[in-house]
Amino acid sequence: MSKVETHPEIRDAVRKLCARFPGQYWRALDRERAYPTEFVKALTEAGWLSVLIPEQYGGSGLGLSAACAVLEEIHRSGANGAACHAQMYTMGTLLRHGGEAQKDKWLPKIASGEIRLQAFGVTEPTSGTDTTRIQTFAKRVGDQYVVNGSKIWISRAEHSDLMVLLCRTSPRDDNGKTSDGMSVLLVDMREAKCNGLTIKPVRTMLNHATTELFFDNMEVPAENLIGREGAGFKYILDGMNAERILIASECIGDGRFFIDRASAYAKDRSVFGRAIGENQGVQFPIARAHVQVTAASLMVDHAAQLFEAGEPCGSEANMAKMTASEASWYAADMCVQTHGGFGFAEEYDIERKFRETRLYQVAPISTNLILSHVATHVLGLPKSF
Repeated sequence: MSKVETHPEIRDAVRKLCARFPGQYWRALDRERAYPTEFVKALTEAGWLSVLIPEQYGGSGLGLSAACAVLEEIHRSGANGAACHAQMYTMGTLLRHGGEAQKDKWLPKIASGEIRLQAFGVTEPTSGTDTTRIQTFAKRVGDQYVVNGSKIWISRAEHSDLMVLLCRTSPRDDNGKTSDGMSVLLVDMREAKCNGLTIKPVRTMLNHATTELFFDNMEVPAENLIGREGAGFKYILDGMNAERILIASECIGDGRFFIDRASAYAKDRSVFGRAIGENQGVQFPIARAHVQVTAASLMVDHAAQLFEAGEPCGSEANMAKMTASEASWYAADMCVQTHGGFGFAEEYDIERKFRETRLYQVAPISTNLILSHVATHVLGLPKSF
């Protein structure tokens, strides 16, 4: 396999764009739990959110490693790509499995920023990560699907025009495989709001624009079915691999943010007449964080290469996400410890990033589920559930 592309020109351009949105911009948004509209607009206009959309639909047609470079640099700058990263991977379900008419209708508008595809409706209150047990049901009635049910932890629903929605179109017990009988609908949320769709914000420990969704006889045109009815779970898995690799790249960016800040502070901060970075008790944790983040970045690169080559990469995507999220969390804790009391001060941006990177131990898939996947699918151990 060829050497992974590092995309230095992309990284430099993204860094320059992010410099226009310094820490005080993000701190103000964090206090109000507000959406970074100006930042997302700037990324859209620069074309960074359409890097994975083919050129024929108005995108750049680049590979996943380019998207990883964009998100890593966003996070290393102290910004947060979670406000818009779904624009990159969610459209893959439409691109890979949608019909030509659907792609021609939606992808150019997504690429230009005329419409946003930011919402990914999978998780439900009662099923959690056991996706085969989702209960949201779409019943075919004439040329419409009538949807009833609910979703939770759906980010950016209030700031998206379209949503990729996974729902059941036949009961779980009616199918040979528990993953059969699920379908993917492309929901135009502009039409659905106040017509069967209710969005309820969920306030969390970080500014993530998270919501709970309720569907009450929400109608979706049958022409918005992506792919074949009943085969939706397989379509969603394709997008999940890209999601996990991209999230892992954000974690690498977070880790490098913490290492950069800790290194600079340890050089400048003087206590007892000497720079605290001279003390091994301070410098060794910083060095360990660098080692862990560097190693995790190689796993992310490997997973991205496999994805770009069209090769199976489910296990590698999971391992990349786990190693990167754990490396960033160690780096976050190290950075707070290095700064001492100042690590808790809002103006340093560390406590904000500390909260943001903690999320990735849990989402988009928890560490325990990754370990279960590796145990059963890689090591051949018996399933525990």
